[in-house]
Amino acid sequence: MTYKAPLDDIFFNLKDMGLLEQVLTLPGYEEISDDIVDAVLHENAKFVQEVVAPTNKEGDQQGAKWDNGQVTTPASFAQAFKAFGEGGWQGLQHSPELGGQGFPKLISAAISENLNAANLSFALCPLLTDGFIEAVTQAGSETLQKTFVPPMLEGRWTGTMNLTEPQAGSDLALLTTKAIAQDDGTYRISGQKIFITYGEHDLAENIVHLVLARTPDAPKGVKGISLFVVPKFLVNEDGTLGKRNDVWCASVEEKLGIHGSPTAVLLYGADKGEVGEGAIGYLVGQENFGLQYMFIMMNAARYNVGIQGISVSERALQQATAYAADRVQGNLLEGSPGPVTIDHHPDVQRLLMTMRGLTEGARAIALYAAMCNDVAHQHADEKTRKQHLAQYEYLVPIVKAFSTENAVEVASLGVQVHGGMGYIEETGAAQYYRDARILPIYEGTTAIQANDFIGRKTLRDGGEVSRGFIAAMCDTVNALNQHQDDAALAFIGAQLEIAVQAYQNALDATLEFAGKGNLRSAFAGSVPFLMLAGYVHAGWHLANAALKSRAGTSDIGRQKIATAVFYAAHLLPKSLALSSAVKAGDQVQEAFSAVFS
Repeated sequence: MTYKAPLDDIFFNLKDMGLLEQVLTLPGYEEISDDIVDAVLHENAKFVQEVVAPTNKEGDQQGAKWDNGQVTTPASFAQAFKAFGEGGWQGLQHSPELGGQGFPKLISAAISENLNAANLSFALCPLLTDGFIEAVTQAGSETLQKTFVPPMLEGRWTGTMNLTEPQAGSDLALLTTKAIAQDDGTYRISGQKIFITYGEHDLAENIVHLVLARTPDAPKGVKGISLFVVPKFLVNEDGTLGKRNDVWCASVEEKLGIHGSPTAVLLYGADKGEVGEGAIGYLVGQENFGLQYMFIMMNAARYNVGIQGISVSERALQQATAYAADRVQGNLLEGSPGPVTIDHHPDVQRLLMTMRGLTEGARAIALYAAMCNDVAHQHADEKTRKQHLAQYEYLVPIVKAFSTENAVEVASLGVQVHGGMGYIEETGAAQYYRDARILPIYEGTTAIQANDFIGRKTLRDGGEVSRGFIAAMCDTVNALNQHQDDAALAFIGAQLEIAVQAYQNALDATLEFAGKGNLRSAFAGSVPFLMLAGYVHAGWHLANAALKSRAGTSDIGRQKIATAVFYAAHLLPKSLALSSAVKAGDQVQEAFSAVFS
């Protein structure tokens, strides 16, 4: 089926919920108006619908192919990528000083969602390039920035992130790739990296890798890791491409999904081509600070993977909704002259509303987080910047984990709506399920996000940011309770109040476990706590949307109230079960000890 960018819901979040107003009043965005935002989003919708979305099925069916070190992407990708670069989409959120357009993250997040929904495999290439640009502009020298960033903003070069090795997945302390300093200030890089998204392809003139490696005298563990820029082709002083560097693609992985995206095994120092005895690399920042620098890229990528989860959910929702409105099967429960489309049946309606609630709730969290990020970087007041930075950092693991875990659920429900036809590749519903399954894994599994959420985002500040959000949620509950004459709002308020209390109880239990030194008990419930936070934050935003829509008569307003009611009835109650799991941390840890001693 054809994809349509969900501009109605995006604009509702940006404008009706006031996010755009908060951002466009910030210093640095004076030249960006509502009209410009409207034009950019509509042009983006046209681009992804007409140029990128048609490549999705072919990308899944053809996949990326490897032959003697060369990788060929699906045939339709090249034209779409050329149009992507010429349209200036890669530079949208980046600094004008290097050739970008300087738009806020709030807008780039919406555009990223549309691109990923049109074709997730295709969009992975720009996603990694964005992360490269952020890392190098924040940590790299002026020379590195001017050499490598402008061609990426123009869409001529692409970037990658090289962390994982066969023996070093989430534990980067085990990585062994070597970097030997040379007399000319460069380094020679040798080793193997795996799972490198778009590590080799035929879409760009040059591919530039960010590579984690160790110098010979580096300290052991994560404190001895450095970060290097390693281009596929070396760059001459005039910016033209020079010799082929000693980095080679040994193979690409055969994957469950995202077939159009080449996932490469890269060899550094294979002594091939014009440069041998190790790939030439350039140090980013200082030696032994590489992991700190790489986390700039990794955190950007984690947020963007959360956006990918929303994208796949939206695509699956659109397909399931269209199928259910067309598939005729069965009579109405109360009787009908003949068969009706399946979207008249209560349980199909439940499936579709679950998909809608999870998708729109996750989108609301992500766009709110993007607003926090913009305020954190642009607001004139330092205290306000710090407060919003803490909120953004708190929300990133929620965006990543909640959106991606539920993308798998939403895509699965999409298959269910199709019935037996959903299990048949011809309909396309199965692709979203296969594509979605990687999202809770890469750029840090859900467990890693949960460990970060508990350790760095909750225990470190004693739950201060959590309490701030809970207080804001209580304000929403109070506002809803002022409308007891409105059955929908009263119901949403009652359910949200219960969920917010469950959130508070889980927070208190986690802090209590940690305060007593029972860290294993606290972390035993880390994933339930993180998912609980996701369900409640989504419910909070949907409740605020219902409040905002209460006096309106628009279709989007009525739909927002209906979605919030369903979410409050069917999805918010999950917070009670998840809170119970968190509070049972001691008992769960004892059970773990009995089984895994």
